[in-house]
Amino acid sequence: MSGQILLVDDEPGLRQAVQAYLEDSGFTVQAAANANEGWSKLEQTMPDLVISDIMMPQVDGYQFLQQLREDPRFETLPVVFLTARGMTADRIQGYQAGCDAYLPKPFDPEELVAIVTTLLERRTALSKAASDGDRSEISEIREQIAQIKAMLTQRGGVTQTPSPIKIDFTPREQSVLDLVVEGLMNKEIARRLETSVRNVEKYVSRLFIKTGTNSRTELVRYALEHGLAK
Repeated sequence: MSGQILLVDDEPGLRQAVQAYLEDSGFTVQAAANANEGWSKLEQTMPDLVISDIMMPQVDGYQFLQQLREDPRFETLPVVFLTARGMTADRIQGYQAGCDAYLPKPFDPEELVAIVTTLLERRTALSKAASDGDRSEISEIREQIAQIKAMLTQRGGVTQTPSPIKIDFTPREQSVLDLVVEGLMNKEIARRLETSVRNVEKYVSRLFIKTGTNSRTELVRYALEHGLAK
């Protein structure tokens, strides 16, 4: 597995050691000593994943992650937190802030590589699943969505059950979800929202992750059954 990684950590020794281990494992790594430097590198080169310390001066990891999630360019970028804080409350705060994995120090470098590899493989797979297929595949997806809606309607309307977890969608994620439920494909959604197809693919991938689904039809069924779409 290969990929571009941005590593942000204010501890020189740890930063150099992690960078060396990741590079030995086949990844290309850019390192930054703080969040401001990390942001500058992000704007120059888009990585596939970010690894960030939490306890940093000036701008900490939570603030850095918030900046990422508020910027449409980086909203779906996988983020791994490294920190000496291993309390459950801290981990929960990290996940609520939008990180994808949380690894307390000290950690085994092999575990970090395993986490990074898994996140990148999942992102690749979900991006592929989120992409539009050929015309016959698109027609089949639309037919399946129509069948799901018809089946739920025959039950006397969409029977909504509470989602097993509280899902917080960003406004753009909600807009994309509503259009997916309408049966629109990525190119059509991109035109409707005046954005790029690549951005739509990222949003759909993020919706897959948040809902635990693996295809558009699964996503539509889940959204309708749990009242997540308008």
